[in-house]
Amino acid sequence: MPLRLIFMGTPEFSVPTLRALHGAGYEIVAVYTQPPRPAGRRGLELTESPVHRVAEELGIPVRTPHSFKSTDEQEAFRALEADVAVVVAYGLLLPNPILEGTRLGAFNGHASLLPRWRGAAPIQRAIMAGDAETGMMVMKMDEGLDTGPVAMTEKVSIGPDMTAGELHDIMKEAGAKLMVEAMAALDKGELELTPQPAQGATYAKKISKEETRVDWSRPASEVHNHIRGLAPFPGAWCEMPFAGEPERVKILRSTLVSGSGAPGEILDDDLCIACGDGAVRLLKLQRAGGRPVAAEDFLRGAKLKKGMRLP
Repeated sequence: MPLRLIFMGTPEFSVPTLRALHGAGYEIVAVYTQPPRPAGRRGLELTESPVHRVAEELGIPVRTPHSFKSTDEQEAFRALEADVAVVVAYGLLLPNPILEGTRLGAFNGHASLLPRWRGAAPIQRAIMAGDAETGMMVMKMDEGLDTGPVAMTEKVSIGPDMTAGELHDIMKEAGAKLMVEAMAALDKGELELTPQPAQGATYAKKISKEETRVDWSRPASEVHNHIRGLAPFPGAWCEMPFAGEPERVKILRSTLVSGSGAPGEILDDDLCIACGDGAVRLLKLQRAGGRPVAAEDFLRGAKLKKGMRLP
């Protein structure tokens, strides 16, 4: 008989793995996802997570605990008598009674080449750091932060202009395929676990609002990586003048170009901006309340001229 699974995930990134496991014929006895969150302009509507909606579509029972601290929740989890838990971007801390609450333990699909980029934002941090390669890993979870032994790896190249959104979409599909392969090997008793190396560990901390503003004094390569690592969300931003007033503008795509000038100086009529060393060209932008547009469309409404400096 195929493995009995518990699936634990919340955002869109988790959905392909849920669908792939269901499509592969595994019995998914329950889906755990974070509780519905306030949404809408006034925050009065409760919105279910992407995983929640897909689980209901597939006819799988859904559970949405706020935590696993209570013994009642832990016992309810154990009572499912599952063989294994599959975890992909769930977002809740899993205590040891949950990690050991199935026959074979819990396996996590993590979006980095561990031990590099343990933590909450591995996709964004890899791009912001200028990494040329990342990957999906299936690891057996322990009580540490992404410290468990690794079972399978799928490497993914990061293109020089690739954004976090583009890498996210590649990684979620790679992760789904890898997890199905891992569960097949686990079912056959052929899944080998390798401890993570002690050297090379880095932490991918959550993106904070304070670090999203573009700093033109940094080298162009760092500015470019900052922009693409935060695109499309939350978005790197700077201030630009509109009707004489500064307005916050998100920068969603850029590329490296040759050029020099004072940091923030507009070097031509096509949004080439000088950095501390080198320059970047801005390719896609978004005004507050507007939609993302290409630079040429953006410039029709912006009073930007060569020689002006962006703060």
